[in-house]
This record gives sequence, C-alpha cells and structure tokens, in this order.
Amino acid sequence: MKLSELFPHSFKSLIRELGLDKKRPVDSRPMWAKRLSSKSSFCRAVVATGLLTHRQMVHAALRYRLGRSKDDAVIFWQIDRLGVEHDGKLIWYGPDCHRLKHRNPCWVMYLIKAHCQIPQDTFSSTHVFFGEHLLRKGGETVAIVEAEKTAVILSEHYPQYTWLAAGGLLEVQPYKFIPLTRYKVILFPDTDPDAFAYTKWYEAAQTVMRSFFWPPNNPIRVSPFLERHATKDQKRRKIDLADYLFEQANPATFQPK
Repeated sequence: MKLSELFPHSFKSLIRELGLDKKRPVDSRPMWAKRLSSKSSFCRAVVATGLLTHRQMVHAALRYRLGRSKDDAVIFWQIDRLGVEHDGKLIWYGPDCHRLKHRNPCWVMYLIKAHCQIPQDTFSSTHVFFGEHLLRKGGETVAIVEAEKTAVILSEHYPQYTWLAAGGLLEVQPYKFIPLTRYKVILFPDTDPDAFAYTKWYEAAQTVMRSFFWPPNNPIRVSPFLERHATKDQKRRKIDLADYLFEQANPATFQPK
C-alpha cells in the first residue's frame, strides 16, 4: 500500500477543507447577492406572458434583489432599510405566471434550520414588508399590495410610487409600518365577493394610525379601487390590482387612489 493511500489528504488540502486556510478568499457577500437572478421561473413567466419586457424584468430583479433557488423558485428577499436580510420566501411559478399549486411556498430560515438540524421552534425571524430596502429619504408615496409578484410588476409600470408587498392577507401587522412614518401610504388590498380583504386592511390601517408611533397628520389610505371597479367574476376570482389592470384595455390610465 502506498503512503498516499493511507493519508489521502495533504496538510494543505485538510486545512482548506476545515476552513482554516487564512489565505482562502472568504465570500462575504450577503445571501441575496449570492442568489441574485432574473432567470427564475417567475421572471421567465412574467416576460413570456407580456407583463414586463425582458429589460424591465432585469431592472426589477436588480432593484428588488430577486433570487433563484437551485430548483428554480424565485426568492423574494425581505430586506429592511438598513440592508439587513430578515428572511426570504421561495415560490415556484408556472409558465402562465401563476403559482404552482402542488408546491407550497417556504422560507429560507426554515430551510436553513432543517439543513442544520435546528428545531424549527428554536427561534424565528422578524418579517418586514417586501421591498422595504427601496425606501428613500421620505416624502414619496408608498403603495402596499398583498403579493410580491404584484409589487414587482407594478413598480415598472408606475415607478412614481414605491411598491411594497405584505406577502399575505394577514401580514399587515402594525410593527411593519414603523419605517413608513415619513411616507404617504396607500394600501391596495385584493378583492373578493365579501370585501373581506378590504375590511381586514382597513381595520389594520386604523390600528396603525391609533398607534403611538404614527404621526396624527399622516392618514393611511385604503384604496376602494377594486371594490368599486372589479366585476362580480373578478371578485369571485379574488384578483389583485395587477390582475385588474392587465385585464383592462388601457391600464396606463390608472392612478392610485
């Protein structure tokens, strides 16, 4: 037997394997930068369905720091104004730009815990509005929708507004509004036959405005646009603002109210 078979690793390779090689460059990039991509299933579907051009999609992916997982999910990173990553939501899309029903969205934090064999109830991440890192000095109008997909698409068609996403019907908790005190805020809930989404978001807005941190002279508006203009069929399908605008003949005439 050769000596190399007894000791298949050199000291240099062993040190490199253990991560003790001080000369080895360390990838200090944030997680979103390592996965940054405009080629996920979501991005391809948005372009294929004509919701955005390829150029617009690339621009939006860079602005929102969209990622792509190894199995082609888009990663909607939740990054705050200071650039801190709180979590990332993985969603799989089909060619029609609708979520794949057989694949439930999941969170990066969940996957990290599972990989490291850490109990899921050990600790949890604090979520923020998707797109919060795009907030500037203050004064501009912030439009909040439910789906990350909707915020990304509308940001390219109506760039005069900063589009954020709650990420879910019940994800408009008051603490998420703390970074928004210096902005004009409009909420655009999805529509449904019973106006349930509108009611929940209206109640949430009232709760925030009664909070100690919210300026009394800065009302949060909850737009009744979809409740007024969506058809019965559209309400039955529980469409959102992007769905409505692109089902109309001239979406360019829309002005957030």
